[in-house]
Amino acid sequence: MDRLALILVIIGALNWGLIGLFGIDLVASIFGGQNAMLSRIVYTIVGLAGLWTVSLLFRERVPARNH
Repeated sequence: MDRLALILVIIGALNWGLIGLFGIDLVASIFGGQNAMLSRIVYTIVGLAGLWTVSLLFRERVPARNH
């Protein structure tokens, strides 16, 4: 779940980068505009992933096992 959330947050960050640099909202372009239901669903999922990744800041790190 952590990895999926991180991937979604990265996608959201790249989308915001495109908006900031070029004025292109890729999510809106793909899913029919900012107010389209599919776009809003994607924005919501990315936002929830962002909330999930906040928990990564407060977790104790577990050392990786060497196999």
